[in-house]
Amino acid sequence: MAFDRTRTLRGALAGSVGAAVWLAQQPLDRRAFAFDHDDAELLGRLVARGRPEAAALGALLHVQNGALFGALYANLAPSLPVPPVLRGPLVAMLEHLATWPAMALVEPALWRSGRAFGQSAWRHLVFGLVVGELERRLNTPVAELEPVTEATVASNGHGSAAHLVGTS
Repeated sequence: MAFDRTRTLRGALAGSVGAAVWLAQQPLDRRAFAFDHDDAELLGRLVARGRPEAAALGALLHVQNGALFGALYANLAPSLPVPPVLRGPLVAMLEHLATWPAMALVEPALWRSGRAFGQSAWRHLVFGLVVGELERRLNTPVAELEPVTEATVASNGHGSAAHLVGTS
């Protein structure tokens, strides 16, 4: 599978934005699910145990992971046999289901929690919606320009008066 650099970079941008939206909405879903779990904090604790900057580092890593996901997604999405609006959420939910078992190794209490699973599913759904739609908009080809005909342009380069009068 050949990677298109521009498509990949735009996908990475979409993934970064999706991860940032994920992080920004976490305080709301923590209330809605009545479950106080912060993905950035967990990720930060994995790499910076006991350091005060663990949450900030975790947020940075989360956005980086989103960029990687988006870059891969941008190259995979066109080949998915589902409507474009469903591609992002579908891939994000598949990633959620595929990686959730690893939570048993990282944080066993979270892995056993139905609320944590639901909260994570919600976050992946939001992420997938943002990534899918943003990537689709960024990577949609620009429509071809209509060819210029003699009727629309006079020899002086300012256009034909007859064509101008004939159009509304």
